[in-house]
Amino acid sequence: MRFVFNPFLRPDDGATAPPPRAAVLEFHRSLPEYSPTPLHACPGLARSLGLGNVYVKDESRRFGLKAFKGLGASWALHRFLLDCRAAGAPPPPAVATATDGNHGRAVAWAARRAGLPATIFIPAGSAPARIEAIRGEGADAALVEGTYDDAVRRCAEESDRNGWQVIADTGYAQYMEIPRLVAEGYSTLFMEADTQLDASSWPRPDLVIVQGGVGALAAAAVEHYRRHQARPALAVVEPVDADCLLESIASPDGRPRPARGRQASIMAGLNCGSVSLAAWPALRRGIDLFFSIEDRFAEEAMRRLFLPVAGDPSIEAGESGAAGLAGLIALVTDGAFRGAREKLALSERTVVMVINTEGATDPAAFRRIAGRGPLP
Repeated sequence: MRFVFNPFLRPDDGATAPPPRAAVLEFHRSLPEYSPTPLHACPGLARSLGLGNVYVKDESRRFGLKAFKGLGASWALHRFLLDCRAAGAPPPPAVATATDGNHGRAVAWAARRAGLPATIFIPAGSAPARIEAIRGEGADAALVEGTYDDAVRRCAEESDRNGWQVIADTGYAQYMEIPRLVAEGYSTLFMEADTQLDASSWPRPDLVIVQGGVGALAAAAVEHYRRHQARPALAVVEPVDADCLLESIASPDGRPRPARGRQASIMAGLNCGSVSLAAWPALRRGIDLFFSIEDRFAEEAMRRLFLPVAGDPSIEAGESGAAGLAGLIALVTDGAFRGAREKLALSERTVVMVINTEGATDPAAFRRIAGRGPLP
């Protein structure tokens, strides 16, 4: 496990025209399945970690998909189809994407709502429950031998050959605009959190920890919080086995580098070997801390959320969903991060927000780790 404070940090640099944040939230509110996801305060958990408070933005029930990914997939497909109509062009014959599970199900759901077929490329070793959830949305789940990055390549090749439109959250050469729209879609969860904090008169967080993956969620956090007058510190957590963001920021020139590991973490949604080129500029200028953790911390975080201390809510989190809290636990308890917690000045006054990005998308694994089945 290791950490790097960003030597390229320039949170006020590279400012672009603000994305249509009001339009994003307005669109999501127009969906029949929409409702704001909860923001939980967990003071008991905070006390056990020696902190002032811990907030958990709980995405485990978003749109009935058990993950936050529907925010990005629905907005990106909506915007793409609007552009087709404005240009007088027909919609694509089908859409496609690569996934470790959650994004693929979200694209399948968004495509079904739009009346489009979808093919989702997913590593063959993925949890059967995640594969079946994609098929349950009416999509074709194309199993790919290898890693998520292999699925990305296969998706690009077959989509180009068949004329399908890729709706991906990772940007690569000649494919950048839709991943930026996906990240824009995630802004809704941060806007909801701000509103919920204000409504409860809770203090704003001093530190926000987001999951790594290809970097889209972290890019959305950078774009959201750089508009705050009092910007919190932003940290990105990754598995040690899939640390492409950490490898990239640790490189001499701060350019994208592949992960060192085998992308075999139990945090399946974060098993990404390559950085999204669409997300990286925002991360390079706007994330304070990059760090990697072992899987054992994700398991501990799942148990702490689901079986809380007295007074805290019970929260269902999958392995990737619990990664934000897992990172926080590692930061405050493990000797490998002593320098990081000292520089962040974590104390009994510090308020931290983490995001539970998914519920129990693999019920068998959840039962094994948490000791009992997920919530109904």
